[in-house]
Amino acid sequence: MHRTRIKICGLTRESDVLHAVRAGADAIGFVLYPPSPRAVSPKRAGELARLLPAFVTPVLLFVNASPPEIKAGLAAVPNALLQFHGDETPEVCATAGRPYIRAARVPTGDGAVGFDLLKYSKDFSDAQAILLDAHVQGYGGGGIAFDWTAFPWSHPQLNASARLVLSGGLTPANVIDGIRLVRPWAVDVSSGVESAKGIKSPELIDRFVGAVREADNLLQQG
Repeated sequence: MHRTRIKICGLTRESDVLHAVRAGADAIGFVLYPPSPRAVSPKRAGELARLLPAFVTPVLLFVNASPPEIKAGLAAVPNALLQFHGDETPEVCATAGRPYIRAARVPTGDGAVGFDLLKYSKDFSDAQAILLDAHVQGYGGGGIAFDWTAFPWSHPQLNASARLVLSGGLTPANVIDGIRLVRPWAVDVSSGVESAKGIKSPELIDRFVGAVREADNLLQQG
């Protein structure tokens, strides 16, 4: 049975990290982008990451960061997976020399149809995953979903891909529909499980994880 992996991003508190792990998160994201209301310092990310048990992956989110900034993040969280969420080129992403996720900022509304996801995936063929997020002012965390019907998910390069992570505006109320349509390898949620920016709601985390598991069961039933 396929099990959709779950990443919860933008955590800032010990209690939220511990609850997300207990609820069943596979990865925990720490935002190292100072303008974000969910930003933490490398030192703080390291403190929070040390709470993670084996097989729960820490992810460091960068936006147009300099090599020294990336180095500082990795010094604090040596086993982290990187996530590039800005305007980084394939060459820049590869320069870090570490496994990484590349965020695709998909236009909202009718603009999604013109976004060449197949080319984007090919350009970043070295990425461990392509994270699909809605293009908002700034970088991520807008709580807005793009048009999930705009792409040919049945295409051989997209269908059953272990590289797609669905993000952008996911909530406990809509994640079942997103998984059933896109069938991603993983889902990524931040604002959809928050009571305030950077403050996660244990109840919403539980509901989100429960909805993901329900979607997996529905897919299994056909």
